[in-house]
Amino acid sequence: MNQGSSIFSQILRFADYEHFRACVRRFDGDRGVRQFSCWEQFLAMAFAQLTRRESLRDIEVSLAAHRQQLYHAGFRSPVKRSTLADANETRDWRIYSDFAQHLIQQARPLYNDVDLGLDLQETLYALDSSIIDVSLTLFPWAPHERSRGAVKLHTLLDVQSAIPVFIDITGAHTSDSHALDHIRPEPGCFIVMDRGYVDFPRLFRLHQSMAFFVLRAKQNLQFRRRQSHPFDRATGVRSDQTIALSGKYTKRKFPALLRRVSFYAADIDRRFVFLTNNFQIPSPIVAAIYHQRWQIELFFKWIKQHLRIKRFFGTSPNAVKTQVWTAMATYALVAIVKKRLGLQHSLYTIFQILSTALFEKTPVQLVFQRFDHEMSDTVFSNQLNLFEI
Repeated sequence: MNQGSSIFSQILRFADYEHFRACVRRFDGDRGVRQFSCWEQFLAMAFAQLTRRESLRDIEVSLAAHRQQLYHAGFRSPVKRSTLADANETRDWRIYSDFAQHLIQQARPLYNDVDLGLDLQETLYALDSSIIDVSLTLFPWAPHERSRGAVKLHTLLDVQSAIPVFIDITGAHTSDSHALDHIRPEPGCFIVMDRGYVDFPRLFRLHQSMAFFVLRAKQNLQFRRRQSHPFDRATGVRSDQTIALSGKYTKRKFPALLRRVSFYAADIDRRFVFLTNNFQIPSPIVAAIYHQRWQIELFFKWIKQHLRIKRFFGTSPNAVKTQVWTAMATYALVAIVKKRLGLQHSLYTIFQILSTALFEKTPVQLVFQRFDHEMSDTVFSNQLNLFEI
């Protein structure tokens, strides 16, 4: 890396600028723009994510403090909060969605070496949604309960890489299963979901697309057992059955056979009943796949703590989607940097270090080597010498 380049500039080299320009042209993002291009808007939003800015004024003041370094980072003019607010409100959020998807497709193969311990050749996805509370006065398009507002973040997560491949932002009243209308999974993949996605017409479309699903059954499920399969009680499995739905409507909405697996988790003393359209994998693997669903819960918790998606810089749907997608693009970009530079630190540690060193003119690897050295010195200095007199 160039000794004269800031950390911010070095990280941005892993983002394909020409592809970003293609995304801008696709949606006419820079039409009539004289200053503060879409690229500068992305830079400002990425800076906000990396340095944990809280507001538009916070972004403006923080960037102004580094005015001498802004030109080399890609800014052609000072960033004003009103200009950034207008850009977030008016420029098509799909520019940043498409660019984030491009970065995601680059990042995912870098994590193919992660072992989930499931012996699956197919890709495993987890689908879920998370609620983000907002002010109903400022976000009238997102009513939730009584006088409260909320935005719902629907996410399909690649479990192996912990990188989202699909995101949809809606009001909180939108059902979870709505996301199944927008997902185009590759044949043979597995999608693990909770009971909120028991929607048999949508699940049947998923089945017809040759994708597999694993989800919890509802207690009032009506079915007829067609066949029982052998199982090992020592694995926690209590039954493994082929069933046909028998409800008045469900048997028409999902006319194919399903597999019903009952599992007892001794460590938490709970019984689970799973439904899947896959009849080949062993029954304990069905339970193990469902256990991986908690990875998306951890993902939601992580991004809410370390990315700026709980407090929005704008109130329109376009501004909210722009902020979420630039956050995901930044997340994917840091994930790429981690692998390409061989950094052994967690994403949490990388984000924390970058937040304090973004405009240092030091090679990225040296910043993390310095951190490791300082941490080792700290640990050593705090150790008591048993033989010291």
